[in-house]
Amino acid sequence: MARVRAMRTLENAMRRWGFHRVAGCDEVGRGCLAGPVMAAAVILDPDRAIPGVCDSKMITARERERLYDVITRRALAWAVGSATPAEIDAINIHRASLQAMRRAVLALAPLPDLVLVDAFRIPDLLIAQRGVPQGDRRCAAIAAASIVAKVTRDREMLTHHAIDPRYGYDRHKGYGTAEHLDALARFGYSPLHRRSFTPRGMRFDTIE
Repeated sequence: MARVRAMRTLENAMRRWGFHRVAGCDEVGRGCLAGPVMAAAVILDPDRAIPGVCDSKMITARERERLYDVITRRALAWAVGSATPAEIDAINIHRASLQAMRRAVLALAPLPDLVLVDAFRIPDLLIAQRGVPQGDRRCAAIAAASIVAKVTRDREMLTHHAIDPRYGYDRHKGYGTAEHLDALARFGYSPLHRRSFTPRGMRFDTIE
């Protein structure tokens, strides 16, 4: 997949319309079998460009870590929010993702005037917002949020791996790789696994 630099064109246009604090918001971890869905919201400083910001899926883990450090130093504000596996099972992954994004936006200080959201609009958010199709590729603020969310989630999964290394979270971060499915077949569910994401044709007992 070719790396495409995310632009600030949309944020700049919104500022010309009078929105001074424009946040980008994105989430990661929707398709995982284990772990939270993680969201981030970022208000970039219009006077401090960050070269290399792009969709987190298009760059290496090392580059994401480097950009995470730059983004969190230079941004006017940034915050993360998450939804747990239990929440995902209770309300479904789509609603849990929106909840995580809402939490991230509301944790910003100061709050934004406008939120640009990757693909979706966030319900029950009393802040102006706009859904941007393929926003993590088109919009620098959303791309920055995707990087912050991805790095934050990956670090959390490494912490879980240190506690329970049987599932290999340090390598697949909870996604449904062959290695992860094999570990599930051997060890069953852990408290970190999403019960509503049982792989087709497989059943596992809960491990407490």
